[in-house]
Formats: sequence, C-alpha cells, structure tokens
Amino acid sequence: MQLNSMIARQIVERTMKIIGYSVNVMDEQGLIIGSGDPSRLHQKHEGALLTLSKSRVVEIDEAASNLLMGVRPGVNLPVVFNGKAIGVVGISGNPDDVRRYGELVKMTAELIVEQAALISQMQWDKRHREELLLQLIRESELNDRQLISIAQRLDLDLEQPRVAAIIKLHPNKAETLSLEHLQSMVHLLEYPERDNLVGITSVSRNEIVVLKPIAVENGEWSRKSEQKKVKLLLKRIAEQRAFRVQIAYGGYFPTLKGLAQSYQTASATLSASRADETVMYYQDHALAVLLSAMPENDWRTRQLHAAINFLIENDTRGTLIRTLSVFFEQNCDLVQTCESLHIHRNTLRYRLQRISDITELDINKLEERTLLYLSFLTWCQKQ
Repeated sequence: MQLNSMIARQIVERTMKIIGYSVNVMDEQGLIIGSGDPSRLHQKHEGALLTLSKSRVVEIDEAASNLLMGVRPGVNLPVVFNGKAIGVVGISGNPDDVRRYGELVKMTAELIVEQAALISQMQWDKRHREELLLQLIRESELNDRQLISIAQRLDLDLEQPRVAAIIKLHPNKAETLSLEHLQSMVHLLEYPERDNLVGITSVSRNEIVVLKPIAVENGEWSRKSEQKKVKLLLKRIAEQRAFRVQIAYGGYFPTLKGLAQSYQTASATLSASRADETVMYYQDHALAVLLSAMPENDWRTRQLHAAINFLIENDTRGTLIRTLSVFFEQNCDLVQTCESLHIHRNTLRYRLQRISDITELDINKLEERTLLYLSFLTWCQKQ
C-alpha cells in the first residue's frame, strides 16, 4: 500500500477540521503530496526523511527548521501500514502547541489508509470475480485445476454445485436505467448471499449473470430453497421501485465445464420467455427453448405454425384459444381444466371437438395432440 495524493487530501481535510492547524502528508520519498498550504505541494520535506529514517516522532523547532530544506516548525509522525512506515504526517506549529494532537492525527491518517486499502482490495476482488465468472460461462481454455486455484484466492468454492441465472432489468414507468441501477442489483445479489458469483455481462442489454450455489438431491437440482430466496429478492427489488426484473435459471450440469451450458440454457430461456413472465426455469421451458431455435422462415416452422394460426383466424372471440391454453396448463386434465374455466364437462368436450375440427388435428390422439401443443408453444413465444 502506498500513499497517494487522493488519500493525502482526505487525511488533510479530516484532520484539519478537528485540530485547526495546517497538516502536511509526505510520501515515502519525503515529497509533500497533501497540505493545508497548497504552496508547499510537491516540495521535498527533509523533516519527513528524518522521520522515516528513524521510524519515530521528530519534532522540529524554529532553529532546526532553518537548517532543513522545505521544513517549518512542527511535529512529524510516521504513518504505518502492516508494520511498515509508508509516509509521514506533519502538523505545522510550535511543537509545544501541536504535540498533543500528534497521536490523534497519526491514528486518523492510519485509519484512512486502512480504509483505502480495504476498498482497493474489494475492488480487486470484484474485478477478478467477474473475470472468473466470464471464464466459466464462456468455456474458458483454462483447465479445472487453474480455475479452482483462481477461485480459492478469491475465497470461492467452485466444488459447490451451481446453476447460472440471468437477471434482466426493465425500467419502471419513465425511469431510465443506468450503470448505478445495475450495480445496485449486483449488491442485492451479493448480500446477504455471499457465495453468489455475480457479474455484469452486458450493460447495453441490462443483464447480470449469477452462478448460484444449489442443493442437489439424487443428481437433481432441488429448487425449493432457491424459490424462497427468489421471493425475498423480488420483494427487495420492489422496494426500490426503480426497475423490475426477469430472472431465467439455466439447467444443472455437473462439472465446471457444465456452467457454460447452464448459462446457455438460461440465456435461451430468457430469450424464449414472454414479457409478462418474471421467473423462468429451463426445466419448465425446455421444449419451448428448443423450439425457439428453429429458423423463422424455414418451411418446417411455417408448417408447425399453421394449426394454431388457423385456429386463431376462426376463433373471433378468443374462447377456444383460451380453453386450449388452460387445457395444456392443466396437463390435459379434463377435471382441472373445467374447474379453472368454471365450465361444465360437456362444454369443455364441445370446445375441444371444435378445436379438433378447425385444426384438423385429433386432440385425442397423442401424436396429433403433441403437434397441436408444439404449434401452441411457438405461438406463445411471440406473445
């Protein structure tokens, strides 16, 4: 850790408010880098060099100041960080008058230095955590041992199973999203969840990626605990009122290389989601995600769209498409569909038969029902 002009300025400003005497800060070369008297900046201070060489307090009276270059009467004390003197803080004035302030100014200076070192370390950690995240989601050329070594230096456990989640921010009302909003979201993701590996991957798209620790049971990801955390996170986001979010979770794929695949599935899930969806899981949208990769103008895509498009053209009131939507939401369970729509079973049967007649797909045959479902899914993606 080295003293710089920014830290020196903080020391001067804070201490002079307390003691009322001019304060100088000198670096390890004895150069004045902060002063209550700007005219003294960048001058050599031989009293500071004497203080550094002896590693103790040096008091300079009027007679001694005339013998030393760049020196005025006062008290000079070493600024110590991690057991090493990295500079000097001096108080200008008669030593008998300013001596009592020496330890106070020294302590304040060292506290400011420690705070600056901590902030610098946190910023270093943050940069390297983001770089590690990018290495993991972009199929890094580094091997597992190298990645784990980097993570250990950052106090991260990469042996903990994780899935990728993408958080996309949307502005509320007339708000304009800024980098500060993204950083605020990062803070919400990092605290109190300290094991999340978080990074802003796209400022232009307002997206943040999180590699989240998860619980795995019998080789499967248990979503129960994560769903509780998401609920609390959404509540905290709502309190900010500046933005809303969409969160897409990727699938779980063991090994470090699987994190890139988890990220890819999260990204595809987000792309395939509807605008009104808030939290999406790849496991729940796998079929829709895979269908979304089909080329828009391919003849197979147009053929797949044909059934649902024809139904919409012949369903002016939207009753049939609503019925079909609930039918599929209820996993084709007739009883559950009737309860959700508050209709009689015979009414449901009539509507399903109308859907079959219009689309020319028999909803009672598995292959034709599947084709209708795929057609319905591709339509939902466009809504």
